[in-house]
Amino acid sequence: MKAETLARLQAERAAQRPVVLLTRLTDGAEHLWPQDTVPEALAEAAHAALGSEKAGSVSVDGEPWFIHPHNPPLRIIVVGAVHIAQAMAPMAAPLGFQMIVVDPRRAFATEERLPGVSLNTDWPDEAMATLKPDARTAVVTLTHDPKLDDPALDAALKSDAFYIGALGSRRTHAKRVARLNELGHGGAAIARIHAPVGLDIEAVTAPEIALSVMAEIVAARRGATLGAPRPLPAPAEGRVSIGISA
Repeated sequence: MKAETLARLQAERAAQRPVVLLTRLTDGAEHLWPQDTVPEALAEAAHAALGSEKAGSVSVDGEPWFIHPHNPPLRIIVVGAVHIAQAMAPMAAPLGFQMIVVDPRRAFATEERLPGVSLNTDWPDEAMATLKPDARTAVVTLTHDPKLDDPALDAALKSDAFYIGALGSRRTHAKRVARLNELGHGGAAIARIHAPVGLDIEAVTAPEIALSVMAEIVAARRGATLGAPRPLPAPAEGRVSIGISA
């Protein structure tokens, strides 16, 4: 790879922008797409490679090209170091996601409770400004505390996050919608929020809810048709708490 191309590629990756390195195998000519203008057929091949995340050789207009996509990492930003976050953590990495838990309550956002997870103890508005959710980021709020969830949802709705989910019943979400309306978000924006969060698998325990959330995130990423949101089950004796404990 040429030094100039490498420098440009590193800059795009540092900025977390998706880019495809295109190399013509006959003479080593290099392009970065979509930054560089290339023939339409080559651009289509690059776009397909970016979506599939697979590198390989293709023939475009009779010329051999090696196409190498470079996508930003898949991330899940979870607001709230709660039991559901603890259950989500071991599922994230095998599914290809980096998981970041945001919670300014340092007593709960600890390595002991969330081993192997990237922790951010800033307030959610500050954390989201730093983390900059992009089109390969899912955002999930789990605290039930408007002081923590609302700033994160506000930032997520202004971003390209491919999935936004919020824990809570329909009644809780109706109050949340009113607050987000006051922040200037209209119906089309708020419709991006999956609330109650997770696929409808009649989940009750924290691990079951975590599974439903991860399944919905994967479904959204893969473009699956998602069903209508449903209310969370009402609390009942014997059901696990989804709040915080040390």
